[in-house]
Order: sequence, then structure tokens, then C-alpha cells
Amino acid sequence: MAQELPRRTNFSGPALIRLLSRLLDAHVREPGQPLPDRLSQWLGWTDAIGLASALGAAPAVAAAARPGHAEPGAAQAEEDYAHVRAMLERAIAELGEPAAAPPRARQKGLGGARGRPAPPVEYSTYRRRYVSLQQNMESAIAALRARLRTALASASPGAARLAVLDAVMEQALDAREHELLSAVPALLERRFLRLRPADPEPDADSLVGRAPASDDWQAVFRRDMQSVLRAELDLRLQPVDGLLAALRSGAP
Repeated sequence: MAQELPRRTNFSGPALIRLLSRLLDAHVREPGQPLPDRLSQWLGWTDAIGLASALGAAPAVAAAARPGHAEPGAAQAEEDYAHVRAMLERAIAELGEPAAAPPRARQKGLGGARGRPAPPVEYSTYRRRYVSLQQNMESAIAALRARLRTALASASPGAARLAVLDAVMEQALDAREHELLSAVPALLERRFLRLRPADPEPDADSLVGRAPASDDWQAVFRRDMQSVLRAELDLRLQPVDGLLAALRSGAP
């Protein structure tokens, strides 16, 4: 089956949006408002108070860690970051394995040439796997982000203020981020339906004397899905990258 080449887009936003626009052949326009104006629409008055307090406060920095409870330094934070990222990237790579057919379907496949083939994978299978990975990313990255804030809080007054500011921003934007990223699986379904053959389950009689249909379209979709997951991972890690850069700059 010939694969359609995704249309290019001139949109210069995040890689995740550019990738989705190409896969769906959708035209995405540049936002009409600058980022600060759009960000202000996502924040309520309680968030503004929290941000003002974080910017104006002078957080105390721990003079020394308690014995046996040393705070992680920049080197340990780098290792922590690398471990979490590698774990999530490995989980994304494992999505390349095809889903196993149900036991009943495998048994039917032993019935001879005229038996109905195993049913094709439905998108609901991929949706569950995508949502599960989103949940894994969300929990692992939130815990990593909190640990990096703890490391920053003991580094310097400026770093401690950044840690407080990041905590306020995470709380303020968490619901908005969840709302936007939860729409990605539904967008991927459109790509799945475009790649899937028009007749994925032909009658048994129509298969006599014919070679089985190619499953290459599923391999193409899994690669697309992995690419989207990696782009989402990069997007979710951007605040963590900022915290880690701040730790690096303050390291001896």
C-alpha cells in the first residue's frame, strides 16, 4: 500500500504540534497573540498571587544538609534525569512490538486456509497503550521535577526562588497541560484510520487463492505513534531541562 507523504507546514511551534500537523496533513497557523498574552489567559487571579509571592519572596537556603541526608548535587541530578529519560524512552521503543492476537483468534487461525484470519488490531488497543504511557510520563517527570527543585532549594537564594517559582507554575499550568495532551490520542486515531485498509476483514471465501494482505500499515502507524510519543516526552521535559540547566550553572 502506498504511503501518503505528510504535507509540510510553515508553523514554527513545538515539535509535537509540527509532527501532528504533518501526520494529519493539517494546516496550523501561527498564534496571533504573543506568548505572555496567551499565558495570561491560562492563569487565574489566585495563580497571579502565587507568582507574585514567589517572585518577591526571598527563600531561605539550607546552610548544610543533615548528616546522612545530603541533598542531591548537579552530578546526581544529571544521573537521575538520564535514568528517568532512558526508562521512558525504553517504554516508547517497546511499543514497536505488535499486539498479540487473543487466544480464541489464534485458535481460529489453525482451522485451515478457509478459516477466518485473526482479527486486526483496533485503535482502542493503541489508545490504551498511549494513555498508559502518558500516565507513566506524567508521574515520573513530576517526581523528577520535585527532586530537582529540592536540589535547587539548597543551592543559592536565586536558585531557591526559581524552585518556588517552578512549583507555582507547575500547579497553575498542570490542568491546562493535561487537557491539551489528553487530546493527542484522539488525533492519532485519524492517522490510524487513514492508514488502515478499507477492508481490513475480508470474508473467508474471498481469501481463497489470494496472498494475505500486508500488515505494513500497522508498522508505519506504530513508528508514527512512537515519534509522537518522543515529541511529547521532549515537551514534558522542557521545565525539567530548565531546572537542570540552573543546577549546572550553579555547580562548582
